[in-house]
Amino acid sequence: MKGKRVSESQVEMAQVMLPEDANAAGNVHGGTIMKLIDNAGGVVAHRHARRNIVTASIDRLSFHAPVYIGNVVFLKASVNYVGRTSMEVGVRVEAEDLDTGRRVHTGSAYLSFVALDDDGKPTEVPPLIVETETEKRRYEEGKKRHLERAARRSR
Repeated sequence: MKGKRVSESQVEMAQVMLPEDANAAGNVHGGTIMKLIDNAGGVVAHRHARRNIVTASIDRLSFHAPVYIGNVVFLKASVNYVGRTSMEVGVRVEAEDLDTGRRVHTGSAYLSFVALDDDGKPTEVPPLIVETETEKRRYEEGKKRHLERAARRSR
């Protein structure tokens, strides 16, 4: 199977946060951000595998700062690591205040996706071609997290 470069599947998505996205405190619901993270990660995984995918896990989801109504949320997502049938995708969330242009890193997450064949069974995915030092570092860190997840499942 021919490998794919990180750049072939990475995405940047943007969405304005509206009043229906708010919680009682007037900030954007964490669940709304989680859904956006899963969507961005899923697009990347599907683009890499060119197959239907399912979310297997969300690891280390961290919220660093609130997102406010009227902010534009940017999600930057790319494949970090590829196993035989699964992929780890990293997603960085930033919020921009449209009035000031100030952008804040508001959250990050690592998601695992599994590619499915036409019968809904796990199927192989293309290997990942890492080219830059950053991609190599992310690959090694993703591999370590992959092994940690496997160890937790076997316990």
